[in-house]
Amino acid sequence: MGKIFYIMGKSASGKDKIYNILMEKPMGLLPIVTYTTRPMREKETHGVEYFFVDENKFKELYDNNKVIEYRTYNTVNGPWTYFTAIDGQIDLEKNNYLTIGTLESYMKMKKVFGDKLCPIYIDVNNKDRLLRAITREEKEKTPNYSEVCRRFLADEGDFSEENLSKAGIEKRFSNDKLLEDCVKKIEKYINSFIA
Repeated sequence: MGKIFYIMGKSASGKDKIYNILMEKPMGLLPIVTYTTRPMREKETHGVEYFFVDENKFKELYDNNKVIEYRTYNTVNGPWTYFTAIDGQIDLEKNNYLTIGTLESYMKMKKVFGDKLCPIYIDVNNKDRLLRAITREEKEKTPNYSEVCRRFLADEGDFSEENLSKAGIEKRFSNDKLLEDCVKKIEKYINSFIA
């Protein structure tokens, strides 16, 4: 029986970078690509980072009971919805998967997949995280520092120690120093389930 390895952490903790490195490792993990109604950023590709859809497509999938979990954020640019859909990507009889999400989405997925869902919580100190977020935003055509601040502050509440404890998140992978060290520890953790 397969597992879903679920990467989560506050914004700018390195989740995407870690995910991409792990997907290149010969562990046989398949991606679960989630959906969003937010606009695509520069250098993102439809079907790779997310399936970028409009609000009508989300409503269609939701109305047809094809949405496993969703969350909507009221951003400075309006509401953006992120969700996981029943779209044929997941077959735990045959495969192991790797995906990225939030603590809230992890909890909703846990209700559906139970112990087949394995959390990978990426931890980074606040100073480094904020500097990384600003540096990333500077690369956008039109940097939106208000949204960086909103996400930073929202994550403080969303990933509070109380919420992490309620979710049963005990193991943490620090990405404060060397990314390679963090990835090696995560790879060892994943292999302990699938080797």
